Amino acid sequence: MPRIVREADIQWEGTTARGSGVVRAASSGTFELPSTIAARVEIHQGKTSPEELLAAAHATCWVTSLGSELARLGHPPERMHLHCTITMDEVEGAGHRIVASHVAATAVVPGADEATLAEAAKAADEGCPFSALIRASAAVTYEATLEEER
Repeated sequence: MPRIVREADIQWEGTTARGSGVVRAASSGTFELPSTIAARVEIHQGKTSPEELLAAAHATCWVTSLGSELARLGHPPERMHLHCTITMDEVEGAGHRIVASHVAATAVVPGADEATLAEAAKAADEGCPFSALIRASAAVTYEATLEEER
């Protein structure tokens, strides 16, 4: 697999406390999202934060990893939904740090049982580069549940 490089930019106006910025997907141009310090520590008011972007990145990485693992086991998923929760907290002597990421996955996987999903979820977590990145300094947990086909 070739090296993957993606880029983002943020233009910030004003002080950190009272200013605001717009983060842009420089590589793809697919998003422009407003951001403020208040979005990190208070109410988001329609603005994003680095922690929310990390949650989105972890969820997206994890869902593609899970789908690949299910297909490898002979059970390509019909539908998946992931919810990722990133937790930042103050760590004594270290300041604010990402301390946890929890991924909750549900999937419709024809022909699969809970054991197959559990095997795929374990391999997905081990193979997800964002899980590895976060696990280097925080806890990563996950759960995966089968949904019935509609």
